[in-house]
Amino acid sequence: MDAVFGGSDEGGVDAAGMGEQVGEEIDVTVSELSRRGDGVARIQGFVIFIPNTKQGMQAKIRIKEIRPNFATAELIESGPSS
Repeated sequence: MDAVFGGSDEGGVDAAGMGEQVGEEIDVTVSELSRRGDGVARIQGFVIFIPNTKQGMQAKIRIKEIRPNFATAELIESGPSS
């Protein structure tokens, strides 16, 4: 069974139904950097950590793992920074 993003009862978004699945490729903009230096993108408030990215970068990513409160992804292709 594949994990899928989703909405939570607390009004935020968690890993129960956003529609993205492990292995899916999506385009995102890295909005900030985490404390560990990974890029952070958000889809409807759900956090995705992306190593080897910089703030403002446009990126095509592949979802690697989905947890209840966040996901991790790998960089497939980077575009220009905004």
